[in-house]
Amino acid sequence: MPTPSSLIRRDGVAVLVRHPQDAPPVVQHWGADPGPLTADDLAALTDADERQTRPGTLDATWRPGLLPVEPDGWPGRPGLLLVRAGVPLIPRWQPVDVSVTDHEIIARLHDPAAGLRLTNRLHLEPGGLLGVEHTLTAQVEVEVQWLEATVPVPTRADDVTTFSGRWTREKSPQRSPLGRGSLARQTRRGRPGHDQPWLLALSDGPARSRSGEVWAVHLAWSADVTYRTDRLPDNPTLLGAGELLRPGEIRLGAGEEYTSPTAWFAWSPVGLDGITERFHTYLRSRPHHPQSPRPLVLNTWEAVYFDHDPATVARLAERAAEIGVERFVLDDGWFPARRDDTRGLGDWEVDRSVWPDGLEPLADRVRELGMQFGLWFEPEMVSLDSDLARAHPQWLLHDASQVPSPEDLSWRTQYVLDLAHPQAYSHVLERMSALVADLGLAFIKWDHNRDLVDARHEGRPGVHAQTTAALRLMAELKSRHPGLEIESCSSGGARCDLGVIEVTDRVWASDSNDAVERQDIQRWTELLLPPELIGAHVGPPTAHSSGRTVDLSYRLATSLMGSAGFEWNVLECDPEQVEQLQRFAGLYRELRGLLHTGTVVHADVRDPALRVRGVVAGDRSAGVWTVATVASLEDARPEPVRLHGLDPQRHYRVRVRDEIGPSRWGWITPGWLSHGEVVLTGRVLDVVGLQIPTLWPAQALVLHATAVQS
Repeated sequence: MPTPSSLIRRDGVAVLVRHPQDAPPVVQHWGADPGPLTADDLAALTDADERQTRPGTLDATWRPGLLPVEPDGWPGRPGLLLVRAGVPLIPRWQPVDVSVTDHEIIARLHDPAAGLRLTNRLHLEPGGLLGVEHTLTAQVEVEVQWLEATVPVPTRADDVTTFSGRWTREKSPQRSPLGRGSLARQTRRGRPGHDQPWLLALSDGPARSRSGEVWAVHLAWSADVTYRTDRLPDNPTLLGAGELLRPGEIRLGAGEEYTSPTAWFAWSPVGLDGITERFHTYLRSRPHHPQSPRPLVLNTWEAVYFDHDPATVARLAERAAEIGVERFVLDDGWFPARRDDTRGLGDWEVDRSVWPDGLEPLADRVRELGMQFGLWFEPEMVSLDSDLARAHPQWLLHDASQVPSPEDLSWRTQYVLDLAHPQAYSHVLERMSALVADLGLAFIKWDHNRDLVDARHEGRPGVHAQTTAALRLMAELKSRHPGLEIESCSSGGARCDLGVIEVTDRVWASDSNDAVERQDIQRWTELLLPPELIGAHVGPPTAHSSGRTVDLSYRLATSLMGSAGFEWNVLECDPEQVEQLQRFAGLYRELRGLLHTGTVVHADVRDPALRVRGVVAGDRSAGVWTVATVASLEDARPEPVRLHGLDPQRHYRVRVRDEIGPSRWGWITPGWLSHGEVVLTGRVLDVVGLQIPTLWPAQALVLHATAVQS
């Protein structure tokens, strides 16, 4: 009798799952949609896919199920590891039922002897993004040590792209051939971290932006993770991810359950841009995705740091409004004793010694000027030198014997507040909620500036409980205050996964406002997140994080690539710079409807100093590209830049948008630039491209292509 199968498909992607009568489901295919298949076709496909017929088999599983384990004959990393009474527990799953809709498969299994139930959920979302979750329910106490989502990929997927980095240099791609065996990349910071894997992609040859097949996974979890591959000689290659749990962290009592974070799998036949399009399509399809135009922001951090003078901040707000800023955010330093970063965290009251009339006058003035008002918090942290820590030392997420730590171990002289403690959670929620209401806050910049480091909740590892509590706190604040938006900042880009983006509206991609560094940080952040979710600000002429001085036009062009704003004391700008910023604000307002809804495209270029990135309107009526250098170009005659994604049959007028500043470059001006514009077909722009001048290091052009009416 043929093994029953389920097939779901969406947006060019199909998932074929077999349902053995004595084992968990098996993913037989994930990738390109094979087209219509009859029951006979499915049966024939099973025969065509079998490696060997019984009984001529080795003592090994040919095609692992969704949760492969050692007794199946699986020699790789198990998908599930449970412990009961100190001994590994291997369930023997029996299928209960399967429900299938157009885009979802839910398989339910149980092991009556072990007192366990398991639900496997696979769902295709808009864009063809595959989500996988597993829910384990206990009838008898059991410890979950890991529960990971895996799917098979073809063995031709033999190159790896993943990510590392550091503070102010997040999302640095790492590429290599796929290693043999079972390999795991893990984080143990209590947050994803600046060096997080971010995404694990396998490709048929080195991954490129516009060509080649790619299979990728991202875990929607805001803490510790495991990304895994199993490249074994007798089995299909497995790609997967799951939450990294510490021993004793998840113990299920009778009736309790654990659901793994969603592992998002994306397949593309057209390179990394195809992966990006699937993620962006899904994220933009969510009902809670930001729908209003993304406001131009000014954040006060690099303008005043901790030096809060009400008159100066008010003048800064007035200058911001003059430029065209739409959201004004007061950063760290507004609460008691906060004259540096060693004191005050947790005391969410306005410092009346600095703001004698409170923040209400500033908030009112900001709104009078036509801007929204936002405020910085770090709700998950606490300073020992704070009223909160003195009153409630039991609320710290640390081993009490390690507090206080030696100065070099206390991490920014701050500790973690245990939000899984009900009273601590309630205290923070009520203080923040009151300030949101009293000040009419439209926006919270939510920071998270340290790793958790040996987090202990009631004597047990506490990262999981802390993370779920923090995400719940964000969601509850937004529920209480409809319209409130939250930005996830974690020393920059150390927490910007699809888990936190479910309860936030923006991420701060990096604490670096060095526009040269930002070119790549933003490029790789938008591999998953659409640009309207990525905070991208214009910093001061000399970046505080690198000491590099960059021209204003380049900084503006880089900011235009995301959710734009300023992190700069614009009171220092001369009248000419103010006019330049006003022109930029107008350009951002004009183009953001396209930039924040269109398809992101990247050109594959030979010169490692060149970056070509664009956004094409959904109807392909227009596109905007940033052409930038991060170092000196190799050739005096640079390679032509190709503008991908336009309608090949239509003609487009391409011109430089010079609102960001005067265009200056090397010795030669191509003919089309001397005329100011050129008209070419979308196909010519795609396959031939445009000659650019010899741009100097850290120089950028903004190109705008608009369809010519025939």
